[in-house]
Order: sequence, then structure tokens, then C-alpha cells
Amino acid sequence: MAEAETKAKWYVVHTYSGYENKVKANIDKAIENRHLEEEILEVRVPMEDVVEMKNGSKKTVQKKMFPGYVLINMIMNDDTWYVVRNTRGVTGFVGPGSKPVPLTEAEMKPLGIKTENISVDFAEGDTIAVVAGVWKDTVGIVQRMDFGKQAATINVELFGRETPVEISFAEVRRM
Repeated sequence: MAEAETKAKWYVVHTYSGYENKVKANIDKAIENRHLEEEILEVRVPMEDVVEMKNGSKKTVQKKMFPGYVLINMIMNDDTWYVVRNTRGVTGFVGPGSKPVPLTEAEMKPLGIKTENISVDFAEGDTIAVVAGVWKDTVGIVQRMDFGKQAATINVELFGRETPVEISFAEVRRM
């Protein structure tokens, strides 16, 4: 896995406008079906918070940063290229001709994508506290760790039910 993370790069895929989330879901399904978890590490539709004025009141909503585009962290080879390129809704990779070009460190920084791996002092079964983000001040037991995404899945009580929530390693600390 550590070797895979070093070879994986972020690529931009052009989609039909409005199909970004559907493309993400389709690629995630293809990764699962074809067991490409080691080669296609993450699929993202970058979102940003925007304040809108509606009926005289301010409302914060999430909007797509790049409508018509999806970011994919993957190892480029014939299999991964084929899977992504032939996903319904994908029109192609961004790059000259048919050659996909990975994003540079400078291009990724404003997107909030961290390339360095965060080392953690907790494992599955440990209790952690969320120190940032939407789930700040939440405590949970680690159910799963995903080093490719640099995230941990914890169960959070939501509407009286245990609900799994994925949280970035950067947002948690061990209790």
C-alpha cells in the first residue's frame, strides 16, 4: 500500500455538467466491483461553502468548485485509464490529446488536498475525539482506517442511531 501511495497522482476528469456526483458514484462502484482499491485511491467532487442571500436572509450552501469536473487520486495504467474513461458521464481526462496530465503540488494546494501522509497514534477499536470540522467535539470508536484517503470511520449517534462517519486524520486526536 505504501508503494501505491507514492505512485498515485491526482488527475482531473471532465464530465457532463450536473453529472459530477453520479460519475463519482459510478467510479466508486467500478473500483469496488473490479477490486481497484489499491490503484484508484479516491474520487472527489470539490465543494465550497458559499453564502447566498435568499428572501433577505443569508444562507450558507455548498456549491461545486469546478462544475463539470471530478478529481481522482489514482495510479495511471491501462486498467485504471480504461475504467475511468469508460464510466458513464465521463467525457475524458484533462490533458493534451488523450494523455492525462496529473495536477502539480502548486495546483493542489488551493484545493485543500494534502499530499503528505499523516501518521496517527490510534488504530481500529481506539476511542478518538474529533477536534475540527463538522463533527468537532464528537467522540467515537474507530471502526475502520483508510490510509489511502487518510481518514478514519467512526460511529456517531445521529437521530438515535449509530451512523458511520468518515473523518480526516487531520481532524482527530486519540483520547
